[in-house]
Amino acid sequence: MGMSVGGGGGRRRPMSEINVTPFVDVILVLLIIFMVTAPLIVQGVEVDLPEARAEAIDEKAEKLILAITLEREIFLGDTQIPLEELEVKLTTNARVQRERELYLHADKSLPYGVVVEVMAIARRAGVEQLGMITDPVERKGRR
Repeated sequence: MGMSVGGGGGRRRPMSEINVTPFVDVILVLLIIFMVTAPLIVQGVEVDLPEARAEAIDEKAEKLILAITLEREIFLGDTQIPLEELEVKLTTNARVQRERELYLHADKSLPYGVVVEVMAIARRAGVEQLGMITDPVERKGRR
């Protein structure tokens, strides 16, 4: 009788101990996958987006706005600039070089490539922070 109790106790003990090795293996594999993929996720065009708040409109009014109309006309504030002169104008603009910040306001119907090209020109001209204004440009031609 004593043997059967001892034998029963011996059989129950391994059941109460959870083998954690497979869990540790799975966690390590997931950790390695995350470490490999994290740098890939970060790569791409760096764009500093403004926070979407109603109060932000007042701040944007004081910021320099680079607008692209549906007709692909480019305006820095109220001044129209041809695309081929944009980099020179941004590089020689004292305020752009001081603040190194622009808000890009592109018409929603513009091809993506046009917007990316203007963003690349702004980057080359030394703009470090490029905000995006997402509502469509109301301006048709000159103001």
